[in-house]
Amino acid sequence: MSENYGSDSIKVLKGLEAVRKRPGMYIGSTSKAGLHHLVWEILDNSIDEAMAGYANRIVVTITKDGEVVVEDNGRGIPVGVQHDTGRSALELVFTQLHAGGKFDSDSYKISGGLHGVGASVVNALSEYVDVLVKREGKVYHQVFSHGGTKQSALEVIDTTNETGTVVRFKPDPTIFQETVIFDYITIKNKVKQLAYLNKGIEITLIDYRIDKTITYHFPNGILDYVREENANKQPINPNIFYVDGKYDGVEVEVALQYNADYNDNLITFVNNINTHEGGTHEDGIRQALVRTINRYAEKVAKNGAKSAQKFGWDDIKEGMIGILSIRHSDPSFEGQTKTKLSNLNAKKAVDNVVGDAFEEFLMKSPLDAKAILDKNSTAQKARLAAQRAREETRRKGALDTFSLPGKLADCETKDPTIAELYLVEGDSAGGSAKTGRNRFFQAILPLRGKVLNVEKVQEARAFSNNEIKSIVTAVGCGIKEDVNVCKLRYNKIVIMTDADVDGAHIRTLLLTFFYRYMKDLVRHGHIYIAQPPLYKIEAGKKVAYAYSDQQLEDFKNGDYKNLRYTIQRYKGLGEMDPLQLWETTMNPEFRTMLQVTLEDAAIANEVFSNLMGEDPELRRDFIQENASFVENIDY
Repeated sequence: MSENYGSDSIKVLKGLEAVRKRPGMYIGSTSKAGLHHLVWEILDNSIDEAMAGYANRIVVTITKDGEVVVEDNGRGIPVGVQHDTGRSALELVFTQLHAGGKFDSDSYKISGGLHGVGASVVNALSEYVDVLVKREGKVYHQVFSHGGTKQSALEVIDTTNETGTVVRFKPDPTIFQETVIFDYITIKNKVKQLAYLNKGIEITLIDYRIDKTITYHFPNGILDYVREENANKQPINPNIFYVDGKYDGVEVEVALQYNADYNDNLITFVNNINTHEGGTHEDGIRQALVRTINRYAEKVAKNGAKSAQKFGWDDIKEGMIGILSIRHSDPSFEGQTKTKLSNLNAKKAVDNVVGDAFEEFLMKSPLDAKAILDKNSTAQKARLAAQRAREETRRKGALDTFSLPGKLADCETKDPTIAELYLVEGDSAGGSAKTGRNRFFQAILPLRGKVLNVEKVQEARAFSNNEIKSIVTAVGCGIKEDVNVCKLRYNKIVIMTDADVDGAHIRTLLLTFFYRYMKDLVRHGHIYIAQPPLYKIEAGKKVAYAYSDQQLEDFKNGDYKNLRYTIQRYKGLGEMDPLQLWETTMNPEFRTMLQVTLEDAAIANEVFSNLMGEDPELRRDFIQENASFVENIDY
């Protein structure tokens, strides 16, 4: 311990210094996710005005200069002097942590913000924040700069008959060193989701960088959400179950419909926050549906006889698209991520509201009820068959980590924290990878032919597929509900495929498999995509590799401009010799890999359904809409 450790060693960070010193504590990270969190914080304030019934229109604008502007027609941030401090309420909101109307239950009975630090954190991490407030017949203006350390005086600049708030900010590049470029697709998906969850609100997104404007307005809210989620599927109950009720002060809204697919998607929210880890509100809907469906099944059974085996949650959830949105005046979450609700009264509220309403729905809609029960029964039979297949496979040792697949070229280390598993397309590339790898920590598993599309088959077939079994066995942590990340044999699982259409297809099939059958590996950041080069440019002994068309052009117009060079286009990994594959794609010192994350499980589910489902038109529309944002075919 240092002998100089005394009272002067204790540093008190004033104002917003703490946020700039440790930004990750407030926005999670300073990466792309953290950058967009700034938008969510300001957007949440406008949404809270809408939830309180004071706003019905929000406009989010991305400027060519890299700013974001969020405008609403709410009441406008208060500008009067706050008596305890002698400073304006507007100044306090943007310069003081834990200052805001969300701590006053009279101002906001329901709020998406948990800590009340949103506007001040955005101010702390921005070059500047420019605020316009329209209220009480006047337009007020104030600017904060240099991370909120400097500010102009609050002044009246005009008169108006309107009310609302306009916040313009530009992120500080010294904080967000990885990127300060806002992603249109990320913001578009968030805006669309918020429009679904707050029916009747109109949210417009304008991006001047690409000259795009889109407006979302869903009069039926989450009913429209369910319809879109099922747009490329075959709904089996035409009438969507919907309930909007209140119990013990908790507002509960649910929309639910079944389709003919084998996957499920229950998306849950608390005060517009996507709780992708579930929580007590999700426990409530599970309990209500299992109880209600089994009770109804008993009633309709012939001669009043009970069904041979009661349905479990796994039977009931198959093919279900459900949106659960609750509004809670005092939500509590586990951990810092706001993704798992812990309020016990939320479970009771959801159980009561959904249970009563769903029982009435089944009784009044016998054709829908029969379709749902038939689906549950089919799912139960498939689950039992899959269970038998899994047990049979386990007895034969295929899922036993001590019986690794013969084609696996394992690594020498037994330390999973440094071990890597490469899933490689084809024997040719597999041979190069085996020869070029670092045997100590890199394992190679060659995959033969197309991987099974698990989006279109039942579990029993997936469990019996040889390539799937090889992957599950090599990874070693189990499958579906048996996944235990602690048993993972490799910290990094790297998908390495060719940079062509077939390679992209195989990569998508593998990502679909991991998303559906080993989602925890994606959630915890264990899945990666290798980035092999597209080109080799060579002039005598001078050699470079280009990973994109733009990088190739940069080489041609830069270091190679006055040289006689040749260019080789790599269409497959097998075209590279082992040393080239190692140097460009597998060497940790020089390689580039993309880590696969689940920023939004609902969006990911929609993408996989569109890309891997039955409807080619939806697949085409998705590709056309997103084509302009693709920078590299390997992305």
